[in-house]
Amino acid sequence: MRLAVLSDIHGNLAAFEAVLADLEAQGGADTTWFLGDFAAFGPRPAECVQRLKAMVDAVKDDEKKKHTVRVIHGNTDRYLIYGQRPKATAAKDAEAYETLRASLKDMNARLSWCLDQLSFDDYDFLHKLGGEIDLNVEGYGWVIGYHAVPGDDESMALLPDSNNEEAADALLDREGRLGVGGHTHRQMDRSIGTWRVINVGSIGFPFDNPGKAQYGIFTFENNQVQVDLRNIDYDVESVIADSQARGNPATAWLTKTLRGSS
Repeated sequence: MRLAVLSDIHGNLAAFEAVLADLEAQGGADTTWFLGDFAAFGPRPAECVQRLKAMVDAVKDDEKKKHTVRVIHGNTDRYLIYGQRPKATAAKDAEAYETLRASLKDMNARLSWCLDQLSFDDYDFLHKLGGEIDLNVEGYGWVIGYHAVPGDDESMALLPDSNNEEAADALLDREGRLGVGGHTHRQMDRSIGTWRVINVGSIGFPFDNPGKAQYGIFTFENNQVQVDLRNIDYDVESVIADSQARGNPATAWLTKTLRGSS
């Protein structure tokens, strides 16, 4: 049994299409999971949502296949749906206040632009997504999927260098053998107590391997799982040019992130 897990597309359609092409070249998967953050910040938010929705629609009426494409939301999807914003720390002086004000203004501009690109159907698709996913793999056991950690789509508790106690606490009220997430934009494979915890990274904007498109393929056989964390090449400069041409206010951040510059 093969499970493909994709996360954090962030409106980067070129990276998304590169991953789908690579997955097909690898022989596809029996089940595909999408773990959130589909639209915000890249130049093609609506197209990414529509591509994802088409994959869901293609199997939804087939009794044998309708559970083979499963999708949950991430924190930036929630920002778009409810008008929420990332948590901020209150400023303690005038200088910090100016920094905070500029940061909030920039985030509002990025998310508002993204929302302007989405139709109601795109928005409604995101609105109806749940927050967690699971699968009982025959011969292996329970696998759970989440955006950041179970029950919290913004937590940073599951990082490669998180201390074991903090990381274990994030999984304390769930049962299973394998936990899979995204959110941090950093790939990870580590053991935490009885769990094996994987982060498949980000399709749109990896922080640990800029300019690649990341995802994971999980192959279950003989009570074991083989994990292939993949990093795919695509035309980064075309994404930057597209973002500039479309007037995306996140273009400066996008350019630095994709090129890996500070």
